Parts: sequence; structure tokens; C-alpha cells
Amino acid sequence: MFKRTVLFLLFVLSAGFIFGQSLTRIAVIDMQRVYNEFFLESQAARDFGQRFAAVQAEVNRMTAEINELRSRYNIAVSNLNYAEAERLTVEINRYQEYVRNYTQTHNAQFDIERRNLSYDRFLNQMHDEIRYIAESEGYTYVFDKNTDGLLWFSTSASVDLTDRLLQSLRTRFR
Repeated sequence: MFKRTVLFLLFVLSAGFIFGQSLTRIAVIDMQRVYNEFFLESQAARDFGQRFAAVQAEVNRMTAEINELRSRYNIAVSNLNYAEAERLTVEINRYQEYVRNYTQTHNAQFDIERRNLSYDRFLNQMHDEIRYIAESEGYTYVFDKNTDGLLWFSTSASVDLTDRLLQSLRTRFR
């Protein structure tokens, strides 16, 4: 009886260790607190973050308007008001194109700013520290606590499912 109990415990512990190694661990960092602590060094990053958040809020507002137009379209179709449905379809398509252009334009500007910020010594050091802490403590993803923005992620093959997804899709659609 004692041997079975010991063997069972060893099995449970080894299974926990083996499966625990492939667990995805997520961490958060309160970047606002970091920026407040290092006020002068982080001013450029905070300004960038505020501009990015403002644009994201505007995109969210426009997306909500598109969803409202879609709801009105569904109501028009259910009421057999095809003229209104056609008008709403045109309006939705135009608005979606506007949002797409708005987003692309701002993303291009943000990419340029991000590249310029990446040369900032403080941001480089901060990113290196996030990477070091995450890797040494076994985290797969690190998010900003306030914005849910991704700050760092592991490039480990155990995390990236791209190849597995492509293989599955190739199998399914061939």
C-alpha cells in the first residue's frame, strides 16, 4: 500500500512538472506607475501613449457607429425596406473605408514615432529589463495593466502556433 501511494505521488509530481513547463504564464506591469516613477526619462513614451490611446478611442467610437448602422440595416431588411437597406449598405461601406484609411494613416505615423522612440535610451533599458525579468521568471506574455497593451512576448516555438495552424489549414483545405 505504501509503495502504491509513493508511486502515485511521484507520478502526480512528475506529471505536474512536465505539464507545468509548457504552461503559458502571463504577467502585467503598471506602466503608468513606472512612467510616474521615472517622469523625466519617460515623457516621450507617455506622450506617445496618450496620442495612441486617443486614436484608439476614436477608432472604437467609429466602430460603435458602424455597428449601430449594421443594426439599423438588419432592422430595415427585417422590415423589407430594401431602399433603406441599400442606402445603409453604401453608408456602412463608405464609413468602413474611412475608418480603414484613418487607422492606416495613424498606424504609419505611430510606426515612425515608435522607431524614433526605440532609440530612446530609457525605453530600450526598460524593454531589456522587462525581457530579462519575463524570461528569468518564465513568463510568456507581459501586458500593460492599464491599457492591456502587449509589452513583451516569448518567441518560443511552444508559444507560436502559426506553423501548427498553417499545417492544419493545409490539411483541411487540400
